[in-house]
Amino acid sequence: MIYVLDTCTFVWLCAEPDQLSPTARQAIDDPDSDLVLSDASVLELVLKWSAGKFALPEPPRTWVERQLATWALRSIPLTRDDTYRASELPDHHRDPFDRLLVAATLAAGAVILTPDKAIQRYPVSWRW
Repeated sequence: MIYVLDTCTFVWLCAEPDQLSPTARQAIDDPDSDLVLSDASVLELVLKWSAGKFALPEPPRTWVERQLATWALRSIPLTRDDTYRASELPDHHRDPFDRLLVAATLAAGAVILTPDKAIQRYPVSWRW
């Protein structure tokens, strides 16, 4: 199974694993799971870090790459098709990063690991 980590899920995995639900933890720990991080999440982290809204122990380029290697996560690029699809989703809410994550998850034929109720309203497979 391919699992796309929501941005908060990625951060919790790396820094606050007690925040993960038992279902998310099980999916992450399953050796058959293909865990991926979308470039949309990387963009979100970089922009929040640059604006001083999110603290990291080192610059995002270093921290994110280190975490990808530590957790054996695969990254998936943000594509032009993802941006188009994000604009075509139902108007449940306006968070552009959530919309991009939903679009990327749909394109990958994946399941998104997220506690976000707004994301769970989209026509996307999710677990939490």
